[in-house]
Amino acid sequence: MPTAGAYDGRAATTAVKVGVGQAAAAVARISDRGARIVAVTIALVWHLTIALPAVLGTRAELAAPQVVLGGWVLVGAVGLLAGVRLLRDDPLPLPPLAGLLLAVDVAVFAAVGRAHLFGPANWVWGTLAWFFLVVLWGRPVRWLLALLAAHGVTALAAVVWYDATGAADLARTAMALYGTSSLPVAVFAGARALGLLSRDRAANAAAANVMLAEREAAEQARRERHDRLAVASEAATEVLTELAQGRADPSDPQVQRRCVRAAARLRRLIVESDDVPHPLLHELRAAADLAEREGLSIDLVTIGTPPALPVQVRRRLAEPLTSTLADERDWARLTIVAGPEEVVVSLVVPDRPGPDTAGPAPERDDEQVEHLYERDGEIRWTQTRWRR
Repeated sequence: MPTAGAYDGRAATTAVKVGVGQAAAAVARISDRGARIVAVTIALVWHLTIALPAVLGTRAELAAPQVVLGGWVLVGAVGLLAGVRLLRDDPLPLPPLAGLLLAVDVAVFAAVGRAHLFGPANWVWGTLAWFFLVVLWGRPVRWLLALLAAHGVTALAAVVWYDATGAADLARTAMALYGTSSLPVAVFAGARALGLLSRDRAANAAAANVMLAEREAAEQARRERHDRLAVASEAATEVLTELAQGRADPSDPQVQRRCVRAAARLRRLIVESDDVPHPLLHELRAAADLAEREGLSIDLVTIGTPPALPVQVRRRLAEPLTSTLADERDWARLTIVAGPEEVVVSLVVPDRPGPDTAGPAPERDDEQVEHLYERDGEIRWTQTRWRR
């Protein structure tokens, strides 16, 4: 016999996995957002507090100061725009921004002149890599390496153009390229690794919490099932004891109805945890089959397919109707109308004199299950309704 709630647990597996994935993604987004803020801040602060004073202080000595200063303004505007859109999670137009930064790189190298080729006024050495980082955030690391390689080619071309090919100049070029590129690459790769690590840890923590909740829910379901089994067994034991001791007459209709009700309770307790595609339909059909074997003429009409419902909701949908079926001997009509957002179960039986055996139930309970009951002297109508 499958464990209680096996079908509900299997139906909820996808939802649980989605919940774990969403929790992990949320943690990863928070971690990534912090890294984005750091990258944008470094790029703009460096550009403003280090590059700008160097350009303004040596403006008269530059070969084309307007080009150098104009490139600074243009890159600052690109960085500000990219930073704002990055922090808002808006996609960036990568090809035009990358092409614009590389064009500024070439222009500034050509405009600083030989005297300031390795000086602070040639701000593209130390600043441009950070703007590459901002523009390429979230892309593969190889894209950043490609732009840095293009930047290195531009720098080497400028060194050759200015005839700065001595050993000292080449060493300064290598040191400048390495020093200004290694840190942005480390931040870029580190932020990616930190985001993945945060996602994995959050997913593991969420999965552990889900497992703990499932274990507690399974234990609660086991206790509830044990309690219901005790109640059903007590009713069956009572009537069987009376029959065995001769204190009850098997031909007595009242005794027969007690036997049917006890059997219906036990049968419902068994089928509500069966591992079947549609447990609610299974439970109602089992109750209809039991009533039919007792001589009841019953029509069963099913329209639609019920969604996966918890055991407690299924029980509250089925129990009022199965209890009524256990008392009937003439005919009954059981109708199930189901959809993804609503399930309606109705039972019509002939009315008879005397008080109700089951009695009306509350109109609504905490599980969003309505129970309606009416009688008019000719028929009795019972309906249970669940809404999502």
